[in-house]
Amino acid sequence: MKIELVNTGSELMLGRVLNTHQQWLCRRLADLGHVVTRQVAIADAGNEIQQAVREALSRADLVITTGGLGPTSDDITRELIAELLGKKLVANPDVLAHIEKFFAKRNRPRPAKTTVETMVPEGALVFLNATGTAPGLAMKIESNPFRADKKPSWLVMLPGPPRELRPMFDAAVTPLIRRECADEIFVCRTLRSTGVGESSVQNKVESDLQPLVKTGLEVGYCARPGAVDVRLTASGVGAEKLVCAGEAAVQKNLGANIFGFDDDEIESVVVKLLAQNKKTLALAESCTGGNVAQRLTNVPGASEVFLGGVISYADSAKEKFLGVRAESLAAHGAVSEAVAREMAIGARGKFGADLAVAITGIAGPGGGTADKPEGTVFLALASAAGVEVKLFLNSWDRATFKDVTATQALEWLRQTLSA
Repeated sequence: MKIELVNTGSELMLGRVLNTHQQWLCRRLADLGHVVTRQVAIADAGNEIQQAVREALSRADLVITTGGLGPTSDDITRELIAELLGKKLVANPDVLAHIEKFFAKRNRPRPAKTTVETMVPEGALVFLNATGTAPGLAMKIESNPFRADKKPSWLVMLPGPPRELRPMFDAAVTPLIRRECADEIFVCRTLRSTGVGESSVQNKVESDLQPLVKTGLEVGYCARPGAVDVRLTASGVGAEKLVCAGEAAVQKNLGANIFGFDDDEIESVVVKLLAQNKKTLALAESCTGGNVAQRLTNVPGASEVFLGGVISYADSAKEKFLGVRAESLAAHGAVSEAVAREMAIGARGKFGADLAVAITGIAGPGGGTADKPEGTVFLALASAAGVEVKLFLNSWDRATFKDVTATQALEWLRQTLSA
């Protein structure tokens, strides 16, 4: 089945709003066994919207639009698509009742502009909005005039705000797809690795994957700061077996560099391992500015294992809160093995943690020397067994430097806890 997405919104084209619909909807549809073949984003303009929908309907079995269903002057998708399909807009009493109830529940008068949201193309299925007022709409276009083969197509229109679109898709569109669209076998597995660059990952795995690729396995690589994903997909009969064989080949060649699968994040893996090992953690962060702590505390259950941290950005903070000696700072500088070691010891003692990680480095731009260029990072890990220190050179822009360094710290924790 061919599926196309049409995301409308001038704010998307101006870069003022991140288009999360493409990623979220593609993932949801893939989980249902249907892969999106094309996706476009366009401004809130009549000609562009009608042209994009017309072109999508000429190719696709299912077209999903997002945005343009609200009550304001730039919400014109509903009217334009009705015009394109030659459909009249008619008032829907169920939508009106829903909107009135929505505002009554909030003790607010219903704005007159919301009346436009009650107008729907004749014959359309209506999806009431559980978290807003604009309804979603769906129409089956029999003998689709835009397709050369005249086969029918489904057109689904969803509101733009993610907090409205996502529950509506799960509650209404998913059952529609399962009911109206033929099941397709599609299997996708992502193996997530760190500590190896993208080209090195491919070099390690491609020879064992090539025979599987010749029989239908598709392989993709996605590099992110400090990590590389290997994506394995297959369709049709035997897809599950093919992907499993590919997974075994990747695991054999990447081994301990694989930290998780599919949606796993390395911080989630670390929290899980800390809990399993009954260990607690403290942090002393300088150049990462709390990046590691922020990522860990995004994980449910982190409070059971993460005791706290110190963002000791200034030298005076390293001395005052972590007990770093002034002599060490003077002799070796803040970015040094000695200071990283004392930061880790100080954090472990301050919080009474089983493990403590310390990070000190030069994020740049500027601040580097011949001996310690920009990107120099010292990581220290303190435990009952003592303190270890590792040196890295992360020559990236400032934001990427922080992400990569935080990932390296988390990976060291993962390896230590997995041993």
